Amino acid sequence: MHLIQDIIARHKSGSHAGIFSNCSANEYVLRAVMCRCKAKGVPALIEATANQVNQDGGYTGQTPKEFYDWCQALAKREDFDTSMLILGGDHLGPLTWTHLNEADAIEKAERLIYEYVYAGFTKIHIDTSMHLASDDLHQRLPDAVIAQRGAALCAVAEQAFAERKKEIPDAVSPIYVIGSEVPIPGGAQEQEALGVTSSENCLATISAFHQAFTQRGIGEAWKRVVAVVVQPGVEFSEDDVFVYDSEKARDLCRTIKNQPLVFEGHSTDYQPRPALYEMVRDGIVILKVGPALTFALREALFALEHIEKVLLRGRGVALSGFADALETAMLERPGNWNKHYHGDGFKQRINRGYGFSDRARYYLNQPMVQEAIDRLVTNLEGPIPLPLLSQFMPVQYARVRDSMIENKIDNLILDRIGDYVDDYIFALEHEPGV
Repeated sequence: MHLIQDIIARHKSGSHAGIFSNCSANEYVLRAVMCRCKAKGVPALIEATANQVNQDGGYTGQTPKEFYDWCQALAKREDFDTSMLILGGDHLGPLTWTHLNEADAIEKAERLIYEYVYAGFTKIHIDTSMHLASDDLHQRLPDAVIAQRGAALCAVAEQAFAERKKEIPDAVSPIYVIGSEVPIPGGAQEQEALGVTSSENCLATISAFHQAFTQRGIGEAWKRVVAVVVQPGVEFSEDDVFVYDSEKARDLCRTIKNQPLVFEGHSTDYQPRPALYEMVRDGIVILKVGPALTFALREALFALEHIEKVLLRGRGVALSGFADALETAMLERPGNWNKHYHGDGFKQRINRGYGFSDRARYYLNQPMVQEAIDRLVTNLEGPIPLPLLSQFMPVQYARVRDSMIENKIDNLILDRIGDYVDDYIFALEHEPGV
């Protein structure tokens, strides 16, 4: 049984069981996740999004096979048990090719999902909820169309797994996540009140996908559809967070109690611990997080750059200039943020550096930004004076003081990201207030 299927079975039997999914391709983030999961003895679920990793390289420059191998190597380097590592594909579908007509976009998506499954990814989120160039943009995409496209992709995934299994007889069968009311990756583009998916729409989605899978002759794959993506009223924008309200999602969550499936919640970033706990309790068993983790990384790097300036400015040492490098890179290539950040120039500048949407994550691997990070790490190689650590990273200061972490820049960065990871681990293990 897939590790996630076991978690869902325990949840359905009445246990408070769930898992959080880390949608990031950043090395610091993945190391922090593995470190925290290893300490708690829980699986680490890491998902690459279609625009991050695809057959053309995505914005990380990695193909699915390259990302899979890199994560496996990283786990071994971090001494993380690879049997507890789950790799998934997020928003697998025509996300990156919506400018194409249906035939061409689906052909690209079929290649995408094939490469993910054949490489060894076992949690597959099939997302065909977006309009393509040949669709009527003024009409809601019918569930039947979304489901038929999804079933077509699943058939390709099953073919890819059959070929993988010939080479690796004990390969774990992929599990699938479906849905039609799927939040866009990376947070909302507009600040607006969110509507919770209705029970009727949820059931209609499940029915449409079931019918499409049956018509495709992939009934066996349907048995491995474990979750459906819905909108439970959870989202974030550049400067706001919409916190989960259990009462508003009550009717929706009742719907899933009588289904073998659970819900997968997207955009759960920045939710408080009690809300995360309630989501799992209510049947939102898979919690997606991504931008919040690179947001924490950026917070750590900004704080450390302040320390660098206090320690080294005027001492003949070339400073990292991380914040300036990041801002320059974002201005030179505005395509990853200008549709998400609204308002005048001042507000856009604030959001580029600090917005919850964390569009800065798209630029961390740009050469000038990576060089600035490397210089910052080199400049702060020795122990940081405790008063400065207390000023700029007070939580990490307390842990250094109490000998919980070493006073080294790598440890400080990983621990800051770990603060956000801890919210999810806490929510999966404890009742609020415990």
